[in-house]
Amino acid sequence: MIDAPTRMFHWLFVLSFLGAYLTADGERWRMLHVTLGYTMAGLLVFRVLYSLFGPRQASLGAMWRKLANLPSWLKSIAMNRSSASINWRQGQNLLMTFAVVALLIMVVPLTLSGYGVYNNFGDFLGGDWLEEVHEFFGEAFLMLVLAHLALIFGMSVWHRKNQAQPMLTGRVEGPGPDLVKKNRVWLAVLLLLAVLAYATWESQQSPNGLFPNNVMNSTGNSRVHHDD
Repeated sequence: MIDAPTRMFHWLFVLSFLGAYLTADGERWRMLHVTLGYTMAGLLVFRVLYSLFGPRQASLGAMWRKLANLPSWLKSIAMNRSSASINWRQGQNLLMTFAVVALLIMVVPLTLSGYGVYNNFGDFLGGDWLEEVHEFFGEAFLMLVLAHLALIFGMSVWHRKNQAQPMLTGRVEGPGPDLVKKNRVWLAVLLLLAVLAYATWESQQSPNGLFPNNVMNSTGNSRVHHDD
């Protein structure tokens, strides 16, 4: 079972990156893009703290320990001539873990470079190099996301079982003990409220809010026309 805070983090993280990527170009959505980027950084902080002070099942240390087996698994591929003797299930799990860890790590340079672009730090050294760095990490992050999705799809087909279901329902099919003793729904709700509160605060701080005025005006005009 995957507890509620971990699942809430996952989906808020997904939506934040998707929104930030779609609003990356142009100035119209700049404030929304920046807010979503900062939200990703805040979610990463939450995930690290939850790993340190939360239940054992939420610890990121388990991922690091699992990745420690990657060199030996790659060595087994090089030494074994028969593919039947290779532990492909372990390889799939290692690749999935690597993708998740890489995504979490990449948030740091992605948000730091975005912060630098937003505050024009690149102007001190000349050129648009910082924007290029930010764009590079954004595209690399997208590639990792697509690889992550491809792995989930491939493993679902291979095992004939929806590998994304645990992140949707929190439960894993099949027999076995329930390792999550407390679902901590209250913490998931608090995380959602914190993200919404931050977005509201950013909207109030910005003179034009998080959305372009012409978009809001067109919505308002359409409502007036409909009422007429």
